Amino acid sequence: MTAKKREAISGLTFAAPFLLGFAAFFVVPFFISVVFTFTKNANGLKFTGFDNYLDLFGNSAFQTAVYNTFRFILIGVPLIMVLATFLALLLHKKFVGSSLYRSVFLYPLVVPVAATVMVFQLVFAESGVINTIYAWLGLPAQNWLASDQAFYVLMILYLWKNCGYNIVLIMAGLNAIPNAFYEAAQVEGAGRWQTFRYITMPLLAPSFFFVFVVSIINSFKCFREAFLLGGTIPHKSIYMLQHFMNNNFTNLNYQRLSTAAFLVFIVIFALVFVLFWMRRKAGDIQL
Repeated sequence: MTAKKREAISGLTFAAPFLLGFAAFFVVPFFISVVFTFTKNANGLKFTGFDNYLDLFGNSAFQTAVYNTFRFILIGVPLIMVLATFLALLLHKKFVGSSLYRSVFLYPLVVPVAATVMVFQLVFAESGVINTIYAWLGLPAQNWLASDQAFYVLMILYLWKNCGYNIVLIMAGLNAIPNAFYEAAQVEGAGRWQTFRYITMPLLAPSFFFVFVVSIINSFKCFREAFLLGGTIPHKSIYMLQHFMNNNFTNLNYQRLSTAAFLVFIVIFALVFVLFWMRRKAGDIQL
């Protein structure tokens, strides 16, 4: 037996526990859930074709969850990209207290989600901080978490919770740009906007791509925050796809749950595939 084969066998031996666990708890359940999407009755597994998909598309709760989820993504992802870029450019410049402000934006990363949501509940509750201030000003109290404003509360929570990580990624990209480029641009008489447009933005493209993908993934994971804010049945403006799947799991409707989960998997896979294809077609700028 050659040394290369012995190394391969040793590697597979060490990786075997992980591979077996991954197959047992991820791969096999995935294929079982795919089978459930085409069957009826968990015990009998009667084949029904695409009936589960047709039933799901006609379900009003599913339609609301899809609308809210994609509305959240279409608004939240561009917002957090712009906000993180602006703050990263601001914090990249050295000024008094810049390290303190960096710590403030990184604070949500080290705090448990439940604690963060508790702060927001204290602020936006019916008798919370904002309504107390409204009462002092003689303004009517708002039911922030049980009205359409709940969507904007969740959006603020998403931005505050995830913005710090995006700032770190973009600042890492900024630190990788050589100062010689900016010095050459100054010698040529380029202004701040021209420098940002023709140097900073193109060289930050790989960082922007990664931050964009991470932001989309985090927007799908906003269920934790929405669940803690509104419970299993929140206001309809923050009723997400994960709420729909969680409620069907509680009701033991595994066929509908599996169908919804498989569709979400297809959408995320297709979206990430298209993004990586576009990046490959565009290419990266090499320093």
